[in-house]
Amino acid sequence: MPLREFILEVKDVHKNFDGLEVLKGVSLNVRPAELVFLIGPSGAGKSTFLRCINRLEEPTRGQIVVDGVEVTSPTVNLNEVRRQIGFVFQSFNLYPHMTALGNVTLAPRKVLGLTRQEAEQRARAALDEVGLQDKMDAYPGQLSGGQQQRVGIARALALSPKVILFDEPTSSLDPELVGGVLNVMRRLKDEGMTMVVVSHEMAFAREAADRVLVMEDGGIIEEGSPQRIFSNPEHPRTREFLERVLRP
Repeated sequence: MPLREFILEVKDVHKNFDGLEVLKGVSLNVRPAELVFLIGPSGAGKSTFLRCINRLEEPTRGQIVVDGVEVTSPTVNLNEVRRQIGFVFQSFNLYPHMTALGNVTLAPRKVLGLTRQEAEQRARAALDEVGLQDKMDAYPGQLSGGQQQRVGIARALALSPKVILFDEPTSSLDPELVGGVLNVMRRLKDEGMTMVVVSHEMAFAREAADRVLVMEDGGIIEEGSPQRIFSNPEHPRTREFLERVLRP
């Protein structure tokens, strides 16, 4: 089977909330192993766009295809969709009564139908991948915010997804804890994971992204390499946004 040029294809996605148009026809193609960064002001629609990709939010219209499977088809198996598209949340979304291992084991059992032993084997490998091999029996309340977020990344990895979506993965963290999460993301990029990231970590975007897209008012207003976007943005709203967020 030939390799697809694009692992993720998003075509003209719209999203309305009670008559308010939050996404106004967003399109995006992502190649395998590409790291795409979405930046822009609060309220631009970035998080809603991510949530539409794996149907945590239902697009009002448009088409989303992951590795040749139309996610937006009314007949699609949502469990299979969610297996292919990992999601890392801003606020961790861990179960407080479960250990790190229990949190990561749950999805392989529920989504993939694995036995407890098979699921735990996957979960241990995923926690090892994010550097938490010594925290498997710890509960979320015993972990730092950065460690909790790395459990969230391990939970996504345990399903062996084709793409991982990151929604502001460091915004809930104290500054000294951000580096651990970004290091995991760097390692995933080096290993060839396809990622779409919404974040205000501009230094990380400049260093690690293959492509940066700027969203404003429910649409993409500019895209390009990090070098061009950060050094020579073309759209006046991009310049204004970067001047504000990069101001010393």
